[in-house]
Formats: sequence, C-alpha cells, structure tokens
Amino acid sequence: MGAVIWSLLLVAVARAVAESQVPPAFAEPPSHAVDRVDPFIGNGGDSPNGSGGMIPSTAPPFAMTRWVAQTRQNYVSVTPYNYTGTKIHGFQGTHQPAIWMGESGQAIVVPGAGTVQSVFEERGMPFDHDHEVSTASYYSVQMDALEGGTILAEQSATSRVGHLRFTFTDTGAPYVLVEATRASVMGSDDPTNVTYPEGAITIDPGRQEITGRNPERQDFIIGPNPARGWSGYFCARFDAPFESWGTAQNGTLSEGNASGEGALLSGFARFAAGTKQIDVRVGVSFISVDQARRNLDAEIPDGSTLEDTARQTRAAWAEKLDRIQVEGATDDEEAAFYTAVFHTLQYPYEQDEDGYYYSGYDDAVHEGDSYTGYSIWDTFRAEWAWQILLAPERIPGMVRSMLQDYQEGGWLPMWKNIVETNIMVSTHADSLIAEAVVKGFSGFDVDLAYEAVHKDATVPPVDDWTISYYDREEDVGYEVRAGLSSVYDTRGWVASDIHSEAGSRTLDYSYDDYAVSVLAATLNKTDDASFFRSRAMTAPFTIFNNDTGFMEARNANGSWAGQDAGWTEGDMWAYTFDVVHDVNGLIQRRGGNASFVAFLDEHFDGGHNDQTNEPSHHIPYLYSLAGAASKTQERVRQVAESNYNSSINGLSGNEDCGQMSAWYIFSVLGFYPVDPVSKEYVVGTPFFDKVTIDLPGASKPLVITSSGAPQKPYIKSLTVNGSPVSVPIIGHEQIASGGEIVFEMSSDPQEWASATLVSGLATERETYCRDDSYSGVGSGRVTQQQLVIGNMYMWNCSP
Repeated sequence: MGAVIWSLLLVAVARAVAESQVPPAFAEPPSHAVDRVDPFIGNGGDSPNGSGGMIPSTAPPFAMTRWVAQTRQNYVSVTPYNYTGTKIHGFQGTHQPAIWMGESGQAIVVPGAGTVQSVFEERGMPFDHDHEVSTASYYSVQMDALEGGTILAEQSATSRVGHLRFTFTDTGAPYVLVEATRASVMGSDDPTNVTYPEGAITIDPGRQEITGRNPERQDFIIGPNPARGWSGYFCARFDAPFESWGTAQNGTLSEGNASGEGALLSGFARFAAGTKQIDVRVGVSFISVDQARRNLDAEIPDGSTLEDTARQTRAAWAEKLDRIQVEGATDDEEAAFYTAVFHTLQYPYEQDEDGYYYSGYDDAVHEGDSYTGYSIWDTFRAEWAWQILLAPERIPGMVRSMLQDYQEGGWLPMWKNIVETNIMVSTHADSLIAEAVVKGFSGFDVDLAYEAVHKDATVPPVDDWTISYYDREEDVGYEVRAGLSSVYDTRGWVASDIHSEAGSRTLDYSYDDYAVSVLAATLNKTDDASFFRSRAMTAPFTIFNNDTGFMEARNANGSWAGQDAGWTEGDMWAYTFDVVHDVNGLIQRRGGNASFVAFLDEHFDGGHNDQTNEPSHHIPYLYSLAGAASKTQERVRQVAESNYNSSINGLSGNEDCGQMSAWYIFSVLGFYPVDPVSKEYVVGTPFFDKVTIDLPGASKPLVITSSGAPQKPYIKSLTVNGSPVSVPIIGHEQIASGGEIVFEMSSDPQEWASATLVSGLATERETYCRDDSYSGVGSGRVTQQQLVIGNMYMWNCSP
C-alpha cells in the first residue's frame, strides 16, 4: 500500500475515533461547519515545506495566544506539536505565527504526579492518537503518568487566556509546573545557536496563582528594532489550594521557594494526595503581570467551567464558519474546505489588551488596537482579499495597526513578529492598504496611509548601495525597498550585484508601485498616480530578456546576472509570470495569446509549477486572460487535487499565515484575485454544486450555483446577478454586497470566454483605445475586463 494512501487511512481512522469521543458538552452550540474542521490537517511529516506547518491549537479567530500540546521544543522551522510525536511534554500558549518564524514569550503548563519533573526531556508522557481529540475549540489527550496511572488533559482558550483541566486517575499526588524560561534556539539552520533568556517566576499560595514573565523572542537577532523591554507575561490561577510549592532552575528543585529569576526557570505547585481534578486558567499579556491577571478576569472569570470556555470559543468559530454552506462536497472535501477557512482566520493575531498594546518599536504602551504575526509577502495575494470578504470588521483595525507601526517605527510592516523582522522582500503593505481603500473601507487615517505608502515607494533604506539585505541578515536597519535608490529609481531594476533576490525585488517593487498609483488615483493625486503607474508598467520589462523569453536579474551595469540569480522562493519560470498588474504586456512580449498559452503549457507540463510556494499561485489563472479559460479550469483542478486533502499531509508547502488555504477557498468558489488591487477576480472553475456565503454586513447572501461541478470542470456559461458574463472577470462590487453567480458546467472543454463570444466589440475597442493608451489597469478608467478583450483581439490602437 502506498505511503500516501496509508497516511490517509490512518488519519481517517483517527478522525472517526476522535469525533466519536468528543463529549456532548463540547459540541455546543451545534455547528456542522465547525464539526468539519480538523486541526490535524497540515501537521504531517517533519519537513517544514512538506507538512503544512500547522498545529492542532485551540483558540478563537485571530487569538493573541493559541494553546497546543507540546510534543517537542519549537523554534524557527519547528512547531511545538507534530503528529509523529509519541510523548507530550506540556501545554504551550504559543505566539509562533508561522513555522518559519520564531517563538515569543510563550507560557507552558505541565501536569504531573509524584516527583516533579522540570526538564523537558524527562517530563514527556506517552500518548497515542486513539486517546486524543482535537477540534477548533476543544482538545483532550490521555497520557500515561510517569509513575503510574493516567492524566487526562483538556484545554480550550479565549484570545488571551488558556483554560486547562487535568484529571488524575490512579496516580500519585498531582502537581502542575509552569515554565517561565527555557533554552532558546535561534535559526533553522543551526540548532546549536542557543541563548538563555532570563525571566521571573512568583508563587502566591494565598491567591493560588503562579505568575511570571518570559522575555524569549527567537527573532531578536534579525529585527532592525530589538524591542528591549518586551516580555510575555502570564498569570496562572488554580481552583485548588497548594499543598506545597517551589521553583526549579536548570533541573534543580528549591522546595518552598516562592520566587526566582533567571534562565531555565519554572515554578510548581503540589496538590493534596487524592486530588482528582485541577482546573487552571492562564492569562497572558505583552504588557505586565497585572494586565495578564486583568485579561484572565475579563475573559474567563472565576467560576467559569472549561465547558463554558469551550462553548464561547466554539460559538466564535461558528459565527464565521456557519456563514458558509456547501452542497455537493464529500465529507473529506468539507473537512479540507472548512479547515482552510479555519486557517485563514488565525493571523494576523491580536496584540492589544483591554484597549492598550505594547509596541516594541518605541518600547512603550499605547492606546488602540494592534495586530502582529503579519506574513504580508504571502498574504497580500489572496488571504487579505478573503478576509475582506469574510472578516470585514477586522480590516480597519488591521490597517490602523499597520499605521501605528509606521508612526512608532518609521515604516509599515513587512513581516512583523512582535516587531519587524525584515523577512521576505518588498513593501506589500502598500497593496493591503490600497486594496482596503479601493474596496471601500474607512475607519483609519487615509492621509496618513498615503504618507506611509508614499514613503515606502520613495525613501530607500540606509546604506542602500552597500547592504545586500539577504534573507535574515543580522545587524542591519529596516530593509523596506532595498535597491530603490541604487538602480531601480533611475533604470528600472534592482541590481543583482548589490542586493540579494534582485529579480524578485524588481517585480515586487513594480507591483507595489502599481498599488501606490491606484491609491493615489483614488485620492485624486493625479501626478503621483501617473508617476508610479509609469514606473510600475516599465520596471518589470527591464528584466525581461528578449533573447530567452524569461525574466532575468540584471547587474548595476545592465549585464544579465544569470537565469538562476535573484529569485525569492521561486525560479525564472515562476517569476516570468509575475506581472499580475500587466498580464497583457507580458502576453505581448511572449508573442501573443497562442504563444503565451503554449508557454503556460510548457510551464505546467514540464513540472515547473510549484503550488507549495506563493509565486506560483496566480499562474493557473493566466490562461483565462489569454483566451484559454478551459485550460485554467483544468489546471486549477489539477493543482487542488495534488496539493489539498483532509489528511495530516493535506496541505502542501506551509500555510504562511493563511495564503495556502486562501488560494484553495477562492479556487473552490470559482474565482481568484490575480491582481488584488484591481478589485477584480479572474474566473477559474467552481468545485461544488452550490456555495452560499452570508457575507458580514451584506444585504443578501452570495449564492454560487454550479450544478454538476464535482464531475464537470468546464464552464459553458456564466451569469452574475442575472447578467451574462462572456469575459472571465468578476468585479468586487458585483459580489461584495451579496448576489448570485450561476455557472453552467460541462464535462467537455467549452468556448466560453473565447474571443468568438465577446459581445459589443466596437464599443469595447473604442473605450479601450480612448482610455487605455497602454497605461494599464489602475488608471481609474480601463478595467481588467477591457484589457482581456483587447488582448484577445490583439487590438492596435494606433490611428
């Protein structure tokens, strides 16, 4: 039996067992959608790029802290839980936002019985998946206690408070250990690079609390701002009196000690022999222990049961997931789909507490809402567009948070993990902000927003001519648009002999210039709009090598750097297609529709497409923009079937804060935001018979009907709100307030969206040639649809 089939069978059995073991009290309120979420999806093997990088955590949407069983020590490229683990070493309130990022200020709670075990390697308790349950709002596992008997651990959580309950059967006297500090491993390539953060622990038997702080932040070695005063604070409150207590440091117990400071530090409380159950609530904070205590009192006050907490968290997930009803999907497809939605609503995560937040940029506490855990290079592509549809109430606060980062740190975030980390390239916050504005969001200072994106596009980093800004380079300032002043601003490309990843930077900067131009046009800043649009349309093709037909990085003197040089998590194949704001221009340079379609075929048939990484995500949809929509329909299905399923390995690559799942969700619906700032979606092919989405704030639901789609991948016709659509483009305004999309499906390739079906050609050509002048989408006049039609007919607008 093949390894993949065997894995699927194992997980199917485990899931069936888990579902049958969910206590009825933890299945309230009823929700079919929440029941379909399987947090084990994407937690397969040990390879960060092959397992999905997700963990079976419990927390509400966008929670500040997610709680997870700990099967191993986590650091960059290692998650705290992996399905291959056989022992559980504790329960961790994690702030690691993605597998490639570092942990920050976690709190770890460890139940035990008998002799207190504080050392990670010595405290692991065996378990098996047959005695494990994982849902979006409740997790439980039965472990073998080290000195005999069993411990049943159950957990749920609110955004800033973890709720754990331990049941002891046939064990010695129970204890609970709370770990404040541990050895901190920094960097995925060198696990011997270890530091020893120094924290604090305090035990208060009168309050039945263990409190402390943990300054661990594994990313501190790469960020331009050290956040020197930052710590994760915690307040663990128990429902049973302490019989005895003490601290543990580097494996040595100090009985009766009520406080301590330093590295490798924990505190513990023992409970009376015969104690059968212990309930502990752990409030966390980035501000102070007192704030952690206030968070605990506010979110899970005294007297709350674990069932109360789980019900509250399940209701929060149901409020989102129940908005989407699918028809015509198998059980496994529903599990993959609803788990994808679950994944897209976890990041960025809340950083504010009771109306205030700690900013590592200026080491101060401010009033307002705040988010962290941004992976913007990944999420600007589709995750942000999906959150705009399903979580619009979050968008203004997320933009305000980015603008606060700008005010306190001087720049918009690129990859913020507590503070900026300089990971990945370009300033795609420009795209996020522009997309929010053009899609009608308010509730933030638009003038400040434009000031921030304008700075991104015009102000280079310090020592722009001399610093490479390679990935995770240490001891450098804010990376932002490295290379902006050295060559890009004058000649149109980023120099490969000066800066790393120069080819990718060139293309990414051009897209962000385009986003700035769209925002400028929206705000009637016409001169800026013209300047940035011109640079956006020119820059990509400065690195198009006419002799090879591929994008290629260039050196400062204009010479070619070589086809393998200058790419970020991709290659020349992926990046040659990365001109999403001017696909028409790319098609022309590749010789027109037929030649471009053949090039796409070569890309896919030659095994060059890599869905595991984001630069390939839009590529299947480009067929539709070159008059070959049926090929998009084929390729999207192929990519989805190869990369997404309901097994532990059912998410290829790593989630990257929701982008992998956002691609799948949009593809299931039948359209994808190839160019997010354009406010338009390129049509692919729907997967299910019907999907109904109750969009928040919309006057009516969005109903997508595509009868027969599971067996019929091709589109014969399409109507949106009763109007026939002959070009594979759907406008955001057509669906943002609800509406009706009706696909007529077919088993065979159709001529839908080909040139022969485009109507009103004379009028379209007149509009295209009058308003375009090849200025591209974003001019405020020409739509992507008109460009598609113009490209289909190879219109020449010369007099």
